[in-house]
Amino acid sequence: MSVHYTLNLRVFWPLVTGLCTALVCLYHVLRGNGGARTEPPDGADGGFPLLKVVVLLLLGYILLRCRHAVRQRFLPGPPRLGGHSAFSSKHFPEPSLDILLESYYEHEVRLSPHVLGHSKAHVSRIVGELVRAGRARGSPGPIPGGALALAFRGDFIQVGSAYEQHKIRRPDGFDVLVPLRLPPLVALEPRSLGAEPELAPAFHGCFVCALKAPPGASGGHWLRDCKPFSDGFCVDVRGRRLLSATLVLRWFQAHLQRSLATVRYSLEGRCRVSLTPGGLEQPPTLHILPCRTDYGCCRLSMAVRLIPAVHLGDSVFLVAPPPPPSPAGPLSELPGGLRGDALWGVNTARQEQKLLSWLQERAPPGACYLKCLQLLKALRDLGARGLDPTAAAQWGRILSSYVLKSALLAMLQREGAPAPGWDEAHLGERLEELVQFLRDCLLRRRTLFHCVLGPGGAAAEVGPLPKVLREAAPVDLLAAFDRQVRELAAARLLSTWRRLPQLLRAYGGPRYLVRCPPPRSQRTQGFPEDEP
Repeated sequence: MSVHYTLNLRVFWPLVTGLCTALVCLYHVLRGNGGARTEPPDGADGGFPLLKVVVLLLLGYILLRCRHAVRQRFLPGPPRLGGHSAFSSKHFPEPSLDILLESYYEHEVRLSPHVLGHSKAHVSRIVGELVRAGRARGSPGPIPGGALALAFRGDFIQVGSAYEQHKIRRPDGFDVLVPLRLPPLVALEPRSLGAEPELAPAFHGCFVCALKAPPGASGGHWLRDCKPFSDGFCVDVRGRRLLSATLVLRWFQAHLQRSLATVRYSLEGRCRVSLTPGGLEQPPTLHILPCRTDYGCCRLSMAVRLIPAVHLGDSVFLVAPPPPPSPAGPLSELPGGLRGDALWGVNTARQEQKLLSWLQERAPPGACYLKCLQLLKALRDLGARGLDPTAAAQWGRILSSYVLKSALLAMLQREGAPAPGWDEAHLGERLEELVQFLRDCLLRRRTLFHCVLGPGGAAAEVGPLPKVLREAAPVDLLAAFDRQVRELAAARLLSTWRRLPQLLRAYGGPRYLVRCPPPRSQRTQGFPEDEP
C-alpha cells in the first residue's frame, strides 16, 4: 500500500509566518546591537524593512485564502439548510460519489501507515515487557505456586482491525490476547452451547469447559490432587466442575496489577502506563500515555485491551469474558442451572486473518475490498450521528465492526473470490452492493453466520480447526436481536446510504475547511428512518 501524506495548511502557513517574523525580529536585534560599531552611511538602507516583510506575508496569506475560496466551489461543500446559494449546481457540476468517497477516505478514514506502524511497535514492546514480567512472577491468588498454579504462557497475540489492515481514523485502540498456561495435571473438555434448545440464541456462540483428567491419570488420585485448582478457579454446575471465566478474569487482573508494578519504573523514561480493571464484564485495559520527555514523531495515547485466553488448539482460543450478547439477555437468567460465570467466548482471529490473506492473494492487484470495509465502518459512524445514547449503543452493537467484517467475508465467499469489478474505479458500486447485502441479512435472510463457525465454515481456507469447533452448531451473529431492532437498523442503514452525498459534504473534505451543523433530518432520537 502506497503512503500518501497531506499537508495541513491550517498549521503550515501560521507556522511559516511565525518563523519568518522571528527571523526578522532576530535580524533587527542583531542589527541594533551592532549599530554603534558599524553606522551605515546617510541615505543607505541598512537592512530589509520589517514593514516590507509583513506586507509580503499578508499578500501571500490573501492569495492563499483566494485559492481556498476557488477550491471550495469545486470541493464537496456543506449542505444548505435553507435557501439557494449563488453558486448552485447549475453553475458548477456536483462531484460524483466516487470523488466524495475518495476525499472522505483520505481526510477522515485512512490511517497513516507510518503512525500505525509506530503505534503497533510501541504496543508490542510495552505488552511484551509486561507479559514477561507476569510470567516471571508466578501465580498469586488462591494458589501461590507449584504444579497447580495458573500462569502466563509468556507470549501474546495481537488481534483486531489494526492487525488486519482495516482500522479507521486513529491508531489509539488495540486488542491483545494473553494466553494462559494451565497446570500439567489439568485438562479441559470444552463444549459448545449452540445446540442447547433452552438457551436464548444470544448464548449459542458461548462455550463451557469442564475439567477432566489428563491421559494416564487415575480418577481418584487426580480429583484429590486437582482439588486446590478446582476450588480456586472452578464452579459447580449440574454436578460437574467447570472452569469459571469470572474467577480466571479476576485472577488475571490482579496478576497484571502486580506485574505492572514490577515494570513501571523501567518504563518511566518511555511512557506512563496504568491499568483500568474491567470488572466482571470487560477485560482490563492498559493505558499507554506519552512522557513529557518523549520527543518521538508519534506521541499518541493508546488503550490496549488485554484479554485472557485459553488455548484449545490450532490457534483457537477461549476468551474471558464472552462478548456481550444482548441487553435483553443477562447472564443471571440462564436456564437449566447453567451459571453465567462459567461461559466463555471463542476467538478465531488467526483463522480470520488467514482467510483475509487467502482472499488477498487471490484478488487482482488494486482490489478495494478492505477499503470498502473501512468506508462501511465510516458509514456506520455517520449513521450514528444524532442518535440518543441508548439508540446509538444499540446501533453500534447490531452493526459492530465484527458484524461488518463478517458481512464482507460472507459476500466475498459467496462470489468465490474478488472479481475484476473490485478495483477502485468501481468503489462506489461495490460499497452499495455491500450495503444491500447487509440489508438483506437484516431483513430478508435475517441471518449472518460466523465466518468460521457458520454452516460449512471456511475450513478449506483457514486450515484445520479443533474438533469442538468442527462439531459446533452454526453461530448466527444477528440472532441476539429481535425483528423490530433488525428492521429499524436496516431502515437507518438505507437512509444513511441515500443521504451519503450530503453527509460526506457536511463531514468530509480537508480538515481545515469549516464544519457545519448536521442537517435537521439527522437529529433523531431513535432508529426510525429519516427523511432524505
